[in-house]
Amino acid sequence: MDTSTVKIILQILHYLFFGYAFAAITSYIILSIISGKETIEYLKKNSFVNYKDILSSTMSPSITIIAPAYNESLNVVENVRSLLSNHYVNYNVIIINDGSTDNSLEKLIEAYDLEKVDFIINEKIKTQPLRAGVFKSKNPAFEKLMIVDKENGGKADTLNMGLNISKSKYVACIDVDCLLLEDALQKMIKPFLEETDAKVIATGGVIRIANSCIIRGGKLIDVNLPKKLLVQSQILEYLRAFLLGRMAWSRLNGLLVISGAFGIFDKETAIAVGGYDTKTVGEDMEIIVRMRRYMEEKNEKYKVSYIPDPLCWTEAPDNYKIFISQRNRWTRGTIETLKKHRKIGFNRNYGSFGMLSYPYWLIFERLAPIIEVIGIVYFAILIILKEVRWEYALSFLLLAYIFSVLFSIIALYSEELTFHQYKKKGTGYKLVLLTALEPFVLHPFILYAAIKGNYDYYFNKKKKWGVMQRKGLAST
Repeated sequence: MDTSTVKIILQILHYLFFGYAFAAITSYIILSIISGKETIEYLKKNSFVNYKDILSSTMSPSITIIAPAYNESLNVVENVRSLLSNHYVNYNVIIINDGSTDNSLEKLIEAYDLEKVDFIINEKIKTQPLRAGVFKSKNPAFEKLMIVDKENGGKADTLNMGLNISKSKYVACIDVDCLLLEDALQKMIKPFLEETDAKVIATGGVIRIANSCIIRGGKLIDVNLPKKLLVQSQILEYLRAFLLGRMAWSRLNGLLVISGAFGIFDKETAIAVGGYDTKTVGEDMEIIVRMRRYMEEKNEKYKVSYIPDPLCWTEAPDNYKIFISQRNRWTRGTIETLKKHRKIGFNRNYGSFGMLSYPYWLIFERLAPIIEVIGIVYFAILIILKEVRWEYALSFLLLAYIFSVLFSIIALYSEELTFHQYKKKGTGYKLVLLTALEPFVLHPFILYAAIKGNYDYYFNKKKKWGVMQRKGLAST
């Protein structure tokens, strides 16, 4: 290959990378504008809502909280107390012990005065069988609580057991280690009640990071900024994702994922599509895509909603090993879901779902780390060939960095104007300073985890689900 041909190829790649970067930045700006407008409208509309009416009305729809638990003895008693303290009338809690090898079940039996009961399960979705059985409390104070002990089958299988057992119209799927705020259910059920033109099949809310927060009696007492830079950086990442991303996709009715930490689903639709897929590590994304696909193919109007209220607080990874394992799994889950439902992509029969949502996730989520690595290799080749125009290259990198920082600052500003969770003196300044460090503290490891996730998906036959080792919110 002669020199002129190489230069032509490099020039084409140059324009492709520039076009991709321009399209990505433009999409982020558009989504943030839409998110801002949607959040403002939500706050204005809900300032007139009396949640006590939803709270106290016996006509409120029934909700079952389904919480899978595996080796959660460190926090399980405290977390169940949190779930039982919700200020909603018509709800119950099912904790499903998924074959834990620790003393989680024994702790629950002792703390909540449980006894084994006879219970017939209508197995609409195939799951692993019961192990010790079903338990209810002898104490009337815990009448809403049910504990199910089953053979280990993974999170998806455990959630399917919950779908089989639940008798409610709606199910709230939550990680048992998450802290659910007391008014979470009445806020999350609201989209199901107010939508008249379309059927709401799922609703999600903002997830916040609880590391270093003070929690007592299953309640969030005080919000503190975590001490570790890795966890602080994840706060910025979550604010960008939820306040400047998912709110916009909710407005466009283009959401492809609701966080597995907390979401409410229409149980009838969830069962109709066969429940959670036990063969994927991204079950939270996959079931939303499958439910949407099901509604599209039935030609029924539907909506997947999102609300900006910080209703659920969870523990984030505080070391890079666990963080990389988590993001590796997220990458593999995204690949699996997009591959399984590739028929949707660029398919007019699926409307904006196929022509907007799917392409965006494919191009700017699925392919982004691969394109970034190719860009790094491309830049290295330019250096070797001495073809780098340094004034242009450095200007481009500086602009990309400035955009990243400004985007994080906009997310912080949105948080400050809306829910203002970090009220302590000096916290805001620390987060603003963090926006300058976060691209170096977090992004390289996200990129590494994503590339490793791609490698593991295609070449590693011994793929693992990825364990999130908890240190315990109550003790932080």
